[in-house]
Amino acid sequence: MRRRVERLHTAPAFGGGIPPRPALRPLHLSVLGGRTLNVAVFAPPSAEVAAARLELARGGRTFRLPLELEPQPDGTLLLTATTALRFAGTAGAAETAGATETAGSTETAGSTAGAGPGLGLSAGLWRVATVLTAPGGQETRTGVAAVALPAGDGPVAPVSPDPVGGAHFRLMRSVDGFAVLKVRAPAHQAELDTFALRWDRITVRGRVVARQAPTAAYTAQAVRRGSGATVRAPLEWDGDAFAFDLPLAGMVSGRKASRWDIQLQQGRTGLKIGRRLTDLRRRDQVIRTSFRIIALEDGSLLRVHAYITSAGALAVSCVGLEDAPGGAEERV
Repeated sequence: MRRRVERLHTAPAFGGGIPPRPALRPLHLSVLGGRTLNVAVFAPPSAEVAAARLELARGGRTFRLPLELEPQPDGTLLLTATTALRFAGTAGAAETAGATETAGSTETAGSTAGAGPGLGLSAGLWRVATVLTAPGGQETRTGVAAVALPAGDGPVAPVSPDPVGGAHFRLMRSVDGFAVLKVRAPAHQAELDTFALRWDRITVRGRVVARQAPTAAYTAQAVRRGSGATVRAPLEWDGDAFAFDLPLAGMVSGRKASRWDIQLQQGRTGLKIGRRLTDLRRRDQVIRTSFRIIALEDGSLLRVHAYITSAGALAVSCVGLEDAPGGAEERV
């Protein structure tokens, strides 16, 4: 089982560019919350360290992050750093064309192009290294050993996407045992924020991640399972955030229960609205909802269940009620 997990988290690349010497052993190395890099590595016991920094390198770009020197009670020296991560676009033709100009360039945290603090990283594999500076100014560059991810199958995954931007920052193991940071661009998706259950409606709120068209090109709709029938709903926008009421009046067919997938449509692309930017493994078991009795404008009653599927998507089952049990004021 452990070897299988190691294969899943091994990148098909070498640490590369680092002279052959023992990698520094990390006490802690993780990306917490999907976007915060935390580093704590032990300095070599015999090394005299006046300053240290962490470097993330890919192609001709290198980001430098100062490491704090923290002497420990047992005499060891711990090097620590914490920084925010953000996605700064996918490496493409523009970056390739400028590679000669940027080759060998270095940047520090917070000095990257674009808005936002921290390190703005493009998609790809970034080598992780440390540079130790001796009192005399000599520099020694070495890699950081990869850490093993837990092999358990608990309710929370060991890695998760950036809950704000949608990119994936994942620490992996190179084939030669060094730590590398894999950055994956955010996917075009509709992320569910909340859905509010009221006595006369269900309001869905979310946002489009990596939007690929003007907001006017998107429509909200419920798609009936089995038949593919659709019912549309008007959308309200605030930037990339959207809100709409489920078109419940068009989603009921007498006392026959029906199930609907809720999505945004953009051209030929259907984006199922769901909770994906999370570290929860079994969202359908953690995010639990109850059945509700909802009264429509014409006075008819529906029994509605809005829920999250095992894949994290928003779905709705509903059935019409011929008679209100005790009147419309009796609601659950």
